[in-house]
Amino acid sequence: MGTDPTIRSMDCFCFAFHSALLLFFGRQAFAQIRYSIPEEVKEGTVVGNVAKDLGLEVTSLFDRRFRVVSGSKETFFEVNQDNGALYVQKKIDREELCHGSGACLMELKVLVENPLEMHYVMVEITDVNDHSPSFPQKEQRFEIGEQTLPGRRFQLHTARDPDAGINTIRTYTLTSNEHFEIDIRQSDEDKIPFLVLKKSLDREQKDKHTLLVTAVDGGKPQRSGKLNVSIVVLDSNDNRPVFSQEIYQIAVKENVPVGTSVFKMNATDPDEGTNSEIEYSLGETLKKKVYDIFELDKLTGEIRVKGILDYEENDVYKLDVEASDKGTPPLTGECRVIIKIIDVNDNPPEIEVTSLSNTVSEDSKPGTVISLLSVTDKDSGVNGKILSSITSDVPFELKPSYKENIYSVVTKGFLDREEVSHYGITIKATDCGEPPLSTYKTLSIQISDVNDNSPHFQQNPLQFYLVENNVAGASIFSVSATDNDVNDNAAISYRIARGNDVTSFLNINSETGQISALKSFDFETVKTFQFQVVATDSGTPSLSSNVTVNVFILDQNDNAPVILYPLSSNGSAEGVEEIPRNVNAGHLISKVRAYDADIGYNGWLLFSLQEVTDHSLFGLDRYTGQIRTLRSFTETDEAEHKLLILVKDNGNVSLSATATVIVKVVEPKEAFAASDVKSAAKDEEGNDVTFYLMITLGSVSVLFLISIIVLIAMQCSKSTDYTSKYLQETNYDGTLCHSIQYRSGDKRYMLVGPRMSIGSTIVPGSHANTLVLPDRRRPSGEVRA
Repeated sequence: MGTDPTIRSMDCFCFAFHSALLLFFGRQAFAQIRYSIPEEVKEGTVVGNVAKDLGLEVTSLFDRRFRVVSGSKETFFEVNQDNGALYVQKKIDREELCHGSGACLMELKVLVENPLEMHYVMVEITDVNDHSPSFPQKEQRFEIGEQTLPGRRFQLHTARDPDAGINTIRTYTLTSNEHFEIDIRQSDEDKIPFLVLKKSLDREQKDKHTLLVTAVDGGKPQRSGKLNVSIVVLDSNDNRPVFSQEIYQIAVKENVPVGTSVFKMNATDPDEGTNSEIEYSLGETLKKKVYDIFELDKLTGEIRVKGILDYEENDVYKLDVEASDKGTPPLTGECRVIIKIIDVNDNPPEIEVTSLSNTVSEDSKPGTVISLLSVTDKDSGVNGKILSSITSDVPFELKPSYKENIYSVVTKGFLDREEVSHYGITIKATDCGEPPLSTYKTLSIQISDVNDNSPHFQQNPLQFYLVENNVAGASIFSVSATDNDVNDNAAISYRIARGNDVTSFLNINSETGQISALKSFDFETVKTFQFQVVATDSGTPSLSSNVTVNVFILDQNDNAPVILYPLSSNGSAEGVEEIPRNVNAGHLISKVRAYDADIGYNGWLLFSLQEVTDHSLFGLDRYTGQIRTLRSFTETDEAEHKLLILVKDNGNVSLSATATVIVKVVEPKEAFAASDVKSAAKDEEGNDVTFYLMITLGSVSVLFLISIIVLIAMQCSKSTDYTSKYLQETNYDGTLCHSIQYRSGDKRYMLVGPRMSIGSTIVPGSHANTLVLPDRRRPSGEVRA
């Protein structure tokens, strides 16, 4: 083998370099030479003359122990010490020595001594096309269904060629046929063959195909390897099940029970045997809800209801149904079943309150909105049509909005909390389904108070009767008003109206209305008075009302009778009466006159004889005070008689006075003379008595007349039936006696002067000395207090 000139020039360069190194370092020197030799050359083949290329003397090679030092167990090269040539000592197989397609290099160390020198020799083993491509198996078998579409690829066994470079596999070839072709895919350094179906197979025409695949390398001459390929055509299930329709539409009521069969699928397959046996299934891409609602019998194709249908949740279901035969491979036919759910009126309307004012002021105007609400029904069509109304009798109404089933609850009249403070508004929503379903909802509305009611007195005017001689500072009576409002609007304070002159002797508690007298009253001084009390609430603004209070002072028996006649010049109640002895029985001797400032029973005077010399001779009228003879005088009767007369009133604790009348019995002539003398004295005395009597009667009459006028005015203001009259006594004989009778409602009242009608009665009670007369107009004659 010759040496490459390039290598030779490089060797010269290396030699000169190693010479320089030897001079610089001492005795060691290095040089490197590169050779190239094909694999598989015979043993003894000379690679190159190392000694010559290194510039060594051939004659000194032996002495300098010229040799190759190998680092491996096997020695493929050796040098000839006689001529310095490097030769092949053992046959070289590149594929065993170097794997892969890269350069295969062997580095040799050439050593000479005296002086010691080491040189590196690089030998490249070049490839020789000494291997044919080979497949891992001699045959390869495929089973391909006749339904396989053209373009389907089947991977063939990949051939292997240990040679490198151009000597490795170059291509694959396939015997000529109409159904297959070969395609090669490059992967790194390998070429992978694929069998490609270019025309559909038909098992009925040819059930088996035999092909020959050849792997060819790029060497010269070319080498190749073969692979027998057998194609078995499988019978294809080439008829798929067919449904009569691509889309089925059915309708089901939403209230059908679970387990109900709603439809039965029917698909046909013209194949025979197992290829025509059909199984049904639901598509795998349906919503999960579908599988919960429906189930499909895989053998009969019957669709049954599995879960609860609800139109309001879903009104249509779309089922993809697959019919698969049992062929190999199985074929599938598809169709869609659309199940429409028919609405049933199974949902009552729903009332949703979106806004509510729980409290409404009583002064709200009609049309005030208190609540907004919406009404919905999950049903559809007529079943979802809703009629709404308020069923309770309340001053509210439903007003529809511009949007359907949206309502506002508004006031339709004026509110009055004092009449109704709380309303329960019941709203009814009814759909138009058959049968109709209804829903009720009650709104609780509280009416808030407005200060629209003034304090109210149950009675106006008020009448109070107060017994005279009351304790100063004590409570005498109270007034009370009510207010239909609540809270502060009903908190009432009391005061005596301005302009009333009673504040000097009356005081009122502003919180309780309790009235106290600051002084003690005397009936004989004040019999009646009037004032106004103002009741004011605490609202904003506050409201008030007045009540007129009429106070009547009731008499107590605090005045003793006063003797008006007989009355002596020194003021003592003594008198002397002279009568003829020849007077007959019943002769009026004298009359005791008395007056009591009290009224009623307290002023009703009774007369009685306390002391008398002869009880058979004189008599005293207990009511009139008249002293009369009971019989005629006799010769044996004394000429002078002393009568002690007791005058007492009819009070609970009677008060009394006494008068002394001395009766002198004279002869008729003396009596006439004495009578002329007395008559002048009596006339003068009588004039004085008459004057005082007139003043007294006038004063009492005026006072009672005022009382009557006040009572009449009060009763007229109350529209009550009353009458007023003086009780006349036909036998009035000089004793001060007066009374006033009036009616209020079903009661008859009488104020009596010193003398009272015998038919009158006293009714016990709060009015003390007020007398109540029996109403003789009543058939029963009962007396009511």
